[in-house]
Amino acid sequence: MIYLKTNSDLEIIRANGVILGQTHAEVAKLLKPGITTKELDKVAYEFIKDNNSIPSFLNYNVSGNKFPASLCISVNDVVVHGIPNNYQLKDGDIVSIDCGVFKNGFHADSAYTYAIGNVNEETLRLLKTTKESLYQGIEQAVLGKRIGDIGFAIQSYNEKVGFTIVRELVGHGVGKSLHEKPEVANYGRRGDGAKLKENMVIAIEPMVNQGKKAIHQENDGWTIRTQDRKPSAHFEHTVAIKKDKADILTTFKFIEEVIAKSEYIVNI
Repeated sequence: MIYLKTNSDLEIIRANGVILGQTHAEVAKLLKPGITTKELDKVAYEFIKDNNSIPSFLNYNVSGNKFPASLCISVNDVVVHGIPNNYQLKDGDIVSIDCGVFKNGFHADSAYTYAIGNVNEETLRLLKTTKESLYQGIEQAVLGKRIGDIGFAIQSYNEKVGFTIVRELVGHGVGKSLHEKPEVANYGRRGDGAKLKENMVIAIEPMVNQGKKAIHQENDGWTIRTQDRKPSAHFEHTVAIKKDKADILTTFKFIEEVIAKSEYIVNI
């Protein structure tokens, strides 16, 4: 079942989106060669808790396999669901950070991929195109359109420049549960899929590979890598369907303020 939200629900999710954006920014301040992904996760956990919120991902349960961290941190060829560990970021890495915040009965979910230091031009182009395609998808998230319109916009924008769309992983509804219906694929055909209704809330999240679209899951049951070990990028917003223009409930504002001042993060 697809749950439509009230306007009051949207304001709760929007407020959670602010906390989430600030969490991302606190993590972004620390991004530089030498820091471990586990250290980044600790900062996020503490910031979320200090804001009387709950990390949406921590102990998220899939068939008895609980995610052990507050952040999914996915470096280079890891597409999504990377588990924070003792890996130290290196000059030239790209790192996708995905986070969720739960407070007052609702979740907010967003992701951003960062380029650290001397990242090659083709990989920077991947990040830029993936981020731009997120907004191409959001432009289609309006009353009367269909899920396939979102997917088609994202897919066509990336494929026209030679990048590929991960097929097995998709966006989703967001609300009282972190993952609700409908599924929001990053590929599709215009006019296909569920019709978008006002105050549906969905996470749109392009996952785009520089090389081939094939992926595989590691033995931890979470980490997803590209099969050809080429880089992958991931950007995500939580949005509400409205009549003329989607209402973006999460924010990159705080992230981009940090990037503008950072010595280590490339501004794409």
